[in-house]
Amino acid sequence: MNQHEWIHLADRVVAKNYGRFPVVFTKGKGTKLCDADGKEYLDFVSGLAVNNLGHCPPSVVKAIRDQAEKLLHVSNLYHVEPQIELAELLAKHSFADRTFFCNSGTEANEAAIKLARRYFHDQGKPEKNEFITMRNSFHGRTLASLTATGQEKFHEGFGPLVPGFHYVPFNDIKAVEKAVTPRTCAVMVEPIQGEGGVNIPDPGYLKGLRKLCDDEGILLIFDEVQVGLGRTGTLFAYQGEDVEPDIMTLAKSLAGGVAIGALVAKDEVISSFVPGTHAATFGGNPLASAAGVAAFKELAKEETLAHCREMGNYFTERLSTLKEELDVVQGVRGRGLIIALELSIPAKGIVLKCMEQGLLINNVKEKTLRFLPPLVVEKEEIDKACDILGGILGNLK
Repeated sequence: MNQHEWIHLADRVVAKNYGRFPVVFTKGKGTKLCDADGKEYLDFVSGLAVNNLGHCPPSVVKAIRDQAEKLLHVSNLYHVEPQIELAELLAKHSFADRTFFCNSGTEANEAAIKLARRYFHDQGKPEKNEFITMRNSFHGRTLASLTATGQEKFHEGFGPLVPGFHYVPFNDIKAVEKAVTPRTCAVMVEPIQGEGGVNIPDPGYLKGLRKLCDDEGILLIFDEVQVGLGRTGTLFAYQGEDVEPDIMTLAKSLAGGVAIGALVAKDEVISSFVPGTHAATFGGNPLASAAGVAAFKELAKEETLAHCREMGNYFTERLSTLKEELDVVQGVRGRGLIIALELSIPAKGIVLKCMEQGLLINNVKEKTLRFLPPLVVEKEEIDKACDILGGILGNLK
């Protein structure tokens, strides 16, 4: 079938909960995607920060093939080799001691919420069960993570929400201080807000949260589902701020394109997860874990991270040039290869025009374009993207 026929079939059989673009992708390699009609695209969305290593990275593809021939699933009633290996890698390269595996970012955040409450329950303080999260945050679509998300537009129609969540402005330590009560168990924050507009905190903000949590005897949770695993130029975003959380959530690029989620934490905290407290049937299954081991080894390489920093700086410079040349561009912000371009006009039409010219980007606010190219992107591809974008913005009437 051609692309039009596939889309017509989708309109009849697939739930319409996504505002999908009129394109059907059939294959990809590195930074490129190809649709059902043979058109090639330069992908600067990366599956919403999933394809950090690009499409079909060879080491991950090989790991999936090899594992698929051996074992796909046995459940967490038993130990599985790749899961243990991936947990060891996470412990070796992060602040954490242990990992709980699940299937997605929202599940990882649900686990973090449960763990924080259980931790204080085990300490004999069940009244400490409330959370402080940030406005413009995004933590997922399941009910507790949806409630944690500080954007009312995602809440509409899903009430009553889970009680015990309080929102404060991002990047405002005094607001967090005022919101803490004897019932607070944790502060939950993205080190950089992705879906909220690529909002970068001021230097010292995350360290301030760490000190506040220590002083108040509460937990600090970092949601690194989008910005972890090399995206900011360090393996984990918190490493760029020289501050450690008590709990961190991961997903998206952890297995190079295969669905996986993870909660990592220090022993003192995660020891509250004992048999019967939390579970995930498919969590850390052999296939996803094997892909995760292969992907993580690539993402943890210094050359991968150094390349991300170099390309991020180059991309930011190119976009800053557009700001100097075009009145429609209001600002550029980002870290590593998560970058936003603020416009004075609605951004969705620009996304569509770029797609027509073979460049995939997306918008996260009405006037904010977001760029999430694979970490393996090269200067020539950044130049091509900036040329396409600059041409479109420069020809606006």
